[in-house]
Amino acid sequence: MTSRPVAPAGGSDDPARAGDESASEQVFAMGESGLTAPAFSPLTPGELKPLFAGAAPVIEWRSRRPLSSTARVRLSDGTRVVVKRMPSALRDPATLAPEHAFMNHLRVQGIPIPRVRTAEHGEFTYEIQELGAGEDRYRDDFSWSPYHSVADAAAAGAMLARLHLAAVGFDAPERPPHPLVAGLCTDPDAAVDRYVAARPVVGRFLAGQHPDATRAQAGLPPRSTDAAFPAGSKPAAAVATLPALWTHNDWHGTNLLWSDGGITSVLDFGLANRTVAVFDIATAIERFAIDWLSVAAGGPARVQAAQLAAFLRGYGEIRPLHRVEREVLPDLFPLVHIVYELSEIDYFLTIPPRRQVRNARIAYRNYFLGRSVWAASAEGKAFTTMLRRLTAECC
Repeated sequence: MTSRPVAPAGGSDDPARAGDESASEQVFAMGESGLTAPAFSPLTPGELKPLFAGAAPVIEWRSRRPLSSTARVRLSDGTRVVVKRMPSALRDPATLAPEHAFMNHLRVQGIPIPRVRTAEHGEFTYEIQELGAGEDRYRDDFSWSPYHSVADAAAAGAMLARLHLAAVGFDAPERPPHPLVAGLCTDPDAAVDRYVAARPVVGRFLAGQHPDATRAQAGLPPRSTDAAFPAGSKPAAAVATLPALWTHNDWHGTNLLWSDGGITSVLDFGLANRTVAVFDIATAIERFAIDWLSVAAGGPARVQAAQLAAFLRGYGEIRPLHRVEREVLPDLFPLVHIVYELSEIDYFLTIPPRRQVRNARIAYRNYFLGRSVWAASAEGKAFTTMLRRLTAECC
């Protein structure tokens, strides 16, 4: 089990535990509408002062994203930066190094990415990022939300294609299983087995969610022979023929800055890892094309067909897909969430000051299983059929 952050000495600037927060300091609830108290208390000027010269910074805005504490800060000289605080058990300078190197590589290739540096203080690591150019027009949206317009979807597809072209030549190794890191999945059984071998706490949790005694005794979930995982959705052979590529793996409107002319900054490479380009495309589609909150509540998927077509067309105009990529994209769509959801379960069990078992169960039920069950449903199969048609037409 990953060690949990230790609370520093108490006081008004204690960042280790959340107390009573005003509505402005609450964050999005896990898998639900509404807001909740954060696991870690919001950033404070006193906490940030040791990181900067001069007077204590002024906090101008706090993010509602629940898995880290992030704020826009004005320094004593008037400079504005974005500061993200993470427990060092989640990210330290060593674990941040590959994603920062990837960002630097992309920036050299012309992708507009703000510069970032790190600092450590106590049991926490801080990312200090330049303020990106453009409007943060999606900052109050749930991460898995549609774009505001078809034009935004097209711009997002085109920028992702540019990023994939720019990523060629960056050859860092794959990041290992760790809380809040995405990873390539072409076979859910193999992905689960690999993850729980590296992170046994997740295996024990998964075993407790299932009555399958044989695999439960080994600390593993059942084999994916039931409806939770679509039969025949193991495109490992096809993906093995594609070039490995470092990819963003969290591509949606909230991680982009905008102007009237399109995208002006690309943000948040925390889930970046070595996968393949088409896996990143499938992940991006999963982020906007389906209303997962509605699905989890038993409602319709509210598929964003027009935005999906625009996204694929925007991508294909910059980087046309190879034949194998076009064929395998619909098969990857039901798999892109697997490793990330395991890593999110891992986070809830190992990183907050108190284990968030309820949130781990929501991640397991609604997302790890729920999205696979939906993909195997009639509605999910209809979506895959549409995705296959649009991929052939637009890319």
